Amino acid sequence: MSGEKHIFVGFKTLYMKRWLLVCGVCWGMFAAAKAQELRCNISVSTQKIQGTNREMFTNMQKDMYEFVNNRRWSSNVFSYDERIEANIMITLDEQSGGDEFKGTMQVRVSRPVYNSSYNSVLLNFKDNDVSFKYREFEALEFNESGQNSELVNLLAFYAYIILGLDYDSFSLMGGNEFFNKAENIVAQCQNARETGWKSFEGRRNRYWLINNLQDRSYASVRECIYRYHRLGLDAMADNVNDGRLEIVNALELLQKAHRSKPNSYIMQVFFDAKSDEIVNIFKPAFTDERKRVYNIVSEVNPANVSKYSALLENKTN
Repeated sequence: MSGEKHIFVGFKTLYMKRWLLVCGVCWGMFAAAKAQELRCNISVSTQKIQGTNREMFTNMQKDMYEFVNNRRWSSNVFSYDERIEANIMITLDEQSGGDEFKGTMQVRVSRPVYNSSYNSVLLNFKDNDVSFKYREFEALEFNESGQNSELVNLLAFYAYIILGLDYDSFSLMGGNEFFNKAENIVAQCQNARETGWKSFEGRRNRYWLINNLQDRSYASVRECIYRYHRLGLDAMADNVNDGRLEIVNALELLQKAHRSKPNSYIMQVFFDAKSDEIVNIFKPAFTDERKRVYNIVSEVNPANVSKYSALLENKTN
């Protein structure tokens, strides 16, 4: 998703309205028809599945798109241009019994940066445990109390994750309501035959994603999300140096969480979205600040240490 999508007249007004929405202000002036929160592009790739009804996959993609984008996921009201931008790419690898599918899902979420045309990636997450049944012309309906299909649970879970992260980036712990709902879906799926919902199935799945987001031991990670975006990136339009300093302070919160509980899943999730951006933000910074950031991120995210080495290079200008 490119930053160009947010180049339009009135960006500053849009941003402030989004921020006020997260803070709980009721925007009752908007029509109910403009109530939905998400603007999520959904694509379904079926290249590995041969000799099947291609029209069914077209309808599958359409049904998923309408379910995610046309449903109200909260009590807040968004205008069309305020919707949260996301992209979900589902790659189906197997089909069995006519209506059972297995594959992967890539979820990417971005949010606008104040007074700029830049979109910052909040989440770039790959789910390797996607399996569901899809019956053509059968409506996708979600009941918060449970008894939903696997496909509906998958889409609803990620809708709440998307909302929670967006709200966290505008307000400290602002995503609690949505993370609670995502956690509730995981709890309801503990007896599901499909994988990805349970703790013992691996350390990198939906269970552990929401577990880490809700774990008080990682509260500083969520505080980092807020400080990094709201106090850091959003401040850079007015003062680049002040904004960068706030981002350094935010990254130090990750260091605190890492030293308390090393090798957490949520840390990997954070840097899957942010590693390139961090390098781009600090490459123009002064040497001392670049070294400070390098020491933090190379400790917390050693998997990307070769990428962070760019921060130690001497500037040519």
